[in-house]
Amino acid sequence: MMNIIDILSNEIKIAVKELYNSDIDKKQVQVQKTRKEIAGDYTINVFPLLRISKQKPEETANAIGETLLNNTEIIENFSVIKGFLNIELKQEIWINFLKNNYSLQEFGQADITNKTLMIEYSSPNTNKPLHLGHIRNNLLGFSVAEIYKKAGNNVKKVNLVNDRGIHICKSMLAWQKFGNGETPESTGLKGDKLVGNYYVKFDQEYKKEVAELINNGIEKEAAEKTAPLLLEAQKMLIKWEAKDPEVYSLWKKMNEWVYKGFDITYKNLGVDFDKIYYESETYLLGKKIVQEGLIKGILFKKDDGSIWADLTNDGLDQKLLLRANGTSVYMTQDIGTAHQRFSEFNIDNHIYVVGNEQNYHFQVLKLILKKLGYDWADNIYHLSYGMVELPEGKMKSREGTVVDADDLIDEMINTAREKSQELGKLDEYSDAEKEQVYKTIALGALKYFILKVDPKKGMMFNPKESIDFNGNTGPFIQYAYARIRSILRKAKESNIDFSSITSTELNEKEISLIKSNYDFPETVLNSASNNNPALIANYVYNLVKEFNQFYHDFSILKEENSEIKIHRLAIANFTGTTIKNAMKLLGIEVPERM
Repeated sequence: MMNIIDILSNEIKIAVKELYNSDIDKKQVQVQKTRKEIAGDYTINVFPLLRISKQKPEETANAIGETLLNNTEIIENFSVIKGFLNIELKQEIWINFLKNNYSLQEFGQADITNKTLMIEYSSPNTNKPLHLGHIRNNLLGFSVAEIYKKAGNNVKKVNLVNDRGIHICKSMLAWQKFGNGETPESTGLKGDKLVGNYYVKFDQEYKKEVAELINNGIEKEAAEKTAPLLLEAQKMLIKWEAKDPEVYSLWKKMNEWVYKGFDITYKNLGVDFDKIYYESETYLLGKKIVQEGLIKGILFKKDDGSIWADLTNDGLDQKLLLRANGTSVYMTQDIGTAHQRFSEFNIDNHIYVVGNEQNYHFQVLKLILKKLGYDWADNIYHLSYGMVELPEGKMKSREGTVVDADDLIDEMINTAREKSQELGKLDEYSDAEKEQVYKTIALGALKYFILKVDPKKGMMFNPKESIDFNGNTGPFIQYAYARIRSILRKAKESNIDFSSITSTELNEKEISLIKSNYDFPETVLNSASNNNPALIANYVYNLVKEFNQFYHDFSILKEENSEIKIHRLAIANFTGTTIKNAMKLLGIEVPERM
């Protein structure tokens, strides 16, 4: 696809050479889209060129504008405002762009860069089901991966499941003591939900024990450390690390329950992975690297035998890497898995999608890897995102106040069903078709509401507000797509052929819609470089608003001039394809009918 900014930049270099006999590099040419309130398509900042022209800004801009107008075939007119040169392109540029692209199904696909990126997201614990916080993580990770693919990269999507540790043992112990042998089959519960219930049960019983110890005169801090249930869970973890047959068998059984539950949720969310790692298989990986760092004098050992990284000269603190008893910590594991992945896949960049409470962790990880001599540490990026809250406030897993992902999806589908039935938009559908559309609308609402927010920002999620057929919502965009498909179906039924369009005068809003479609590939690249799906979400929302206004102001199928009608159908088709491709990058389906 033609890149107009590149064409203009090259023409400006030629004009400067002709006017001032001086060669300039690309950095000195500043071209950007003209602001909407100013006439023109692209604006050139001439201030970086003044030392070459030795003229005032207005004089330089006018001279370059005249030269471009006389020497290039794409420029219709220009204007100068305070040293900024505004270029208006000829209509035929946009008409030819429409001709060449309106029928493409994969418009906006970038050239392959041959860069390999790994994106790690989800990373759940196997002691509870996925919840609303995990939803933002999964949707963000999946969308960023799809955007990077569209931008021309080779992407590996991975998941590191936290399947070991004291929190896992807490669920296991509670099930042993209070479960009476119940299973997902006997209870009708998803496995992750069942195990999560026992994590909550552990916390309830633990608090009872702590309260009893305090009543017996023990200090609160001591009571929390010596409660029998906690001591028993700690013993279970030691047995697990020693691969005690009974504990290990229970661990495998309960984890399998959880994995089956996770798979259902992932399928419902529409996210997937190229590879799944398990902490139980990776938590020892970094120990060898840490020991080598100690031998080289990069790390140091304390009197109790624990191994640390001293980061005080870097403005941070000392970081524990191996405990006195030789066991590893999260940082040790992340050192090992980072080394493994860069070796295994020869990746260029590794992106971790993790909440902003781990900002410090990833700052330390990169620094330690650099000190250990791994130059690829510079290619690690923490995609830090803000927390999701509900109108009721924060969620707590231990207290059972989280919103399960499955429950939220069900609630969203019910809300989509209610709103669609109120509007009567699906009356002609069969029950099965209706249910599929309800699900499509519900997931579109959920994903769009979350992804339209800049990842760096915290957010409030309101399920009712997200399913609205008006405003900046998923259903609003889905309905616009369905409207376009309806127009195109009616055109086909009327035997209107718009497979070949001619050059004819277009109005301002038609040209504006073509330009908006032209902006899609650039938006994809910006979204990838900023790790921000919100740029795609807000782009497609603005595109839909513009199309709806156009649809309101001008007839398409009832237009009497056949050439104009064909152009408008082509623009509608192009816009529909762009909406579909943009929403696909957010993991959102768009229904053919609504």
